[in-house]
Amino acid sequence: MNKVYSDAAAAVADIADGATLMLGGFGLCGIPENSIAALVAKKISGLTCISNNAGVDDFGIGLMLQQRQVKKMISSYVGENAEFERQLLSGELEVELIPQGTLATRCLAAGYGMPAIFTPAGVGTEVAQGKEVRRFACNGEEKEYLMEYAFEADFAIVKAWKGDTQGNLIYKDTARNFNPMMAMAGKITIAEVEELVPAGELDPNFIHTPGIYVHRIFQGVNYEKRIEQRTVRKRSAE
Repeated sequence: MNKVYSDAAAAVADIADGATLMLGGFGLCGIPENSIAALVAKKISGLTCISNNAGVDDFGIGLMLQQRQVKKMISSYVGENAEFERQLLSGELEVELIPQGTLATRCLAAGYGMPAIFTPAGVGTEVAQGKEVRRFACNGEEKEYLMEYAFEADFAIVKAWKGDTQGNLIYKDTARNFNPMMAMAGKITIAEVEELVPAGELDPNFIHTPGIYVHRIFQGVNYEKRIEQRTVRKRSAE
């Protein structure tokens, strides 16, 4: 099975209007920049996007929001995007805000083939409205847990540092955030990598995502790797 695609446009060619997508990354770190650009160029719409955040106004998922391609965002943080805020307040965009740990675990549940999880996060808040709550004893303490369903995503789109032609992936530093768990969870997983090498060149002891989870892979180009919030200390007086 040949998993290697020539570029982002080829890898996302069959993603259609109304698809549900998982997009890896945290802030602007480890996001699939090439794939997002290809989706913007493709001009599809009605998308449901599952991602830690909505990018910023002119980068990441923010580019898709500018083109009105996103119907619904499922995220845990959306505070850096003015266009996102405008669409939310005007009723143009449906938003589901969930705790970050719940977002991660619902991805994991999908990858593990588990239909649902139980979590204490969100019990007694707006997050729990309309959802089932059960009591369980855990570590000698009984309390309420909220049932959350595993995500069902048509495609998971992730970004890795290195990959091989069999789809094995290695992430670098902070980019190893939501990418590994989303790579497990999509019905079809698309991986873009900074460096694509022949099978067998990666040390198996350092592979984070086994190739069995990855259906398509391509080598990306021209990564910007923007910093969302740059914070530096003042230079000390000499």
